[in-house]
Amino acid sequence: MKTHQGSCHCGACRFEVDLDLDHVRSCNCSIGRRRAALIHRVPKEALRMLTPLENLSVYEWHTKTARDYFCPSCGILPFRIPSQPTADEIRAGKLPFEGWAINVLCLANVDLAGIPVVRINGADLR
Repeated sequence: MKTHQGSCHCGACRFEVDLDLDHVRSCNCSIGRRRAALIHRVPKEALRMLTPLENLSVYEWHTKTARDYFCPSCGILPFRIPSQPTADEIRAGKLPFEGWAINVLCLANVDLAGIPVVRINGADLR
């Protein structure tokens, strides 16, 4: 486990997170394609805000269970709360995730070479 320092582009949003960076996720859903973030999920307690969460803007859509936090100054998304499973996904055995999805591209001194990218087919989720 390593502690990483993170921020948005302008530095108005700062945080630190404990994680083992063994993979990142790339999603092809409507917002994931446009945002192009590389995500790694962590438990709630692994993320520590150095900037108050209230200083960030929030974007919610569709089921309103996901929350994308972004800097109101530079527009960068450093982290998000992932959406909860749909009824069909729960019936299929998918469990809810209680934690944060970190945009690894916002972490300082991370070499992405050699880190596997898991492709998430969010475009097919309804």
